[in-house]
Amino acid sequence: MKIDYNLKLEQNQKLIITPELKLAITLLQYSSLELIEHIEQELLENPVLEIQDNPEPEKEPEKESENVEAVESDEATTVGSADDLPWDEYFRDMDLDSSYYTPVRSREAAELQPTVENCAGLSGSMQEDLCAQLRMLNLSPQQFTVAAYLAGNLDHNGYLQGELEDLTEVIGAELDETEEALKVIQKLEPAGIGCRNLQECLLLQLQRLDNPPHLAIEIVNNYLPAAADGRYRFLTSRLGCTEEAIKEAVEFIRTLNPKPGSIFGEGEETRYIVPDITVEKIDGQYLVTANDGRIPQLTISPFYQKILRDDASDEQLSSFIKTKIEKACWLIRSIEQRRITLFKVAQEIVQIQEAFLEQGIKNLKPLTLKEVATNIGVHESTVSRATAGKYIQTPRGLFPLKFFFSSGLAGAGGVDYSSHSIKTYLRELIDAENPEKPFSDQHLAELLQVKGINISRRTVAKYREEIALPASYKRRRS
Repeated sequence: MKIDYNLKLEQNQKLIITPELKLAITLLQYSSLELIEHIEQELLENPVLEIQDNPEPEKEPEKESENVEAVESDEATTVGSADDLPWDEYFRDMDLDSSYYTPVRSREAAELQPTVENCAGLSGSMQEDLCAQLRMLNLSPQQFTVAAYLAGNLDHNGYLQGELEDLTEVIGAELDETEEALKVIQKLEPAGIGCRNLQECLLLQLQRLDNPPHLAIEIVNNYLPAAADGRYRFLTSRLGCTEEAIKEAVEFIRTLNPKPGSIFGEGEETRYIVPDITVEKIDGQYLVTANDGRIPQLTISPFYQKILRDDASDEQLSSFIKTKIEKACWLIRSIEQRRITLFKVAQEIVQIQEAFLEQGIKNLKPLTLKEVATNIGVHESTVSRATAGKYIQTPRGLFPLKFFFSSGLAGAGGVDYSSHSIKTYLRELIDAENPEKPFSDQHLAELLQVKGINISRRTVAKYREEIALPASYKRRRS
């Protein structure tokens, strides 16, 4: 085979993502809090960026007819393309009088500090609370060290993670010391803490009681799976007692806490959800507004513009300032494009799911990303990024935008039912069933078909498992 060098021309199509496009894609999938963090980081790195401190003052209220026209004009402007904005005039005049940059609420309202009564107090973590209880005991330094180590290996439910032998080897103690330290932890509050499985958790709580039912202890020790499945007849034959006594013992076991560590919550990891979109019903119509009052309004520093005009002879300085201004312009433009896209997507979702807003989850329609993307003229991946990790505040409550996208089934009369709606119907049927004769999956499918929902038994079983409802034989209480 001959090896040589040749020159030839080829035509290829390649998808090239420019830094500007990459920035726009990244900002689009940011939530409001993530966007604020990104803006704060850019303010530290880019000296030409500034926060607009003098937003346009609010105008006096006008007549109702004029307000309606203003709302319609604002909506028409909002759904426009970012390419239609007068960017040249914006960066030349530094005047934010466009409706695009008018905050949803005034800066004074956004900067109002909440009162002390509305602030959530910081609660200690489970490990801190357990260590505080250990300090009150008369333990040696070695005992305290081992017990504190075991307390740090409890999950958020209060269960010990890992085998006791492995934990003993890691800490370098004796197995007897580790077992004794575990017994110390299991005597702390709340009852059941430091258990290794559900059975031990329930037994620890029963042992704390003055007169625990003997039948309940016997069931937990030997027949816990049968009690969970509701096999009362089996328990009656095994324990030699009446079915009523079995039911009373099982109901008493249900009063115990299977997750003792859950009372501590998540400690200082309090998470707050800030909705990106707000929907309000005004005069019989649902109006969509972007909740971007907390997002800083960015502008280009006039100081660096002046330096760029006056010191044009310094090529190195001019090149640096031009690069920073270009990055700042693309950041401002990407933020605005994000807001426009998010508004379009939310407005289309509200328009399609208006029946849900009016009547509840049973009227939620099946919806796909492709359907919304086609209606607003963007790619399906754009809708996916715009709805990722974002929330919408509606009169029905706070929902993630992804909630409104679900598969569905055809119903009678050309009506489509969302999977969320079918699950709601399914839960209502199971809640209303006779516990002695629970509905089978086939019977549930037939009942849903009577309501006009064409569904198979396998789909019923699938939806039932997704909403964590057990099978009929496990729901039986006789």
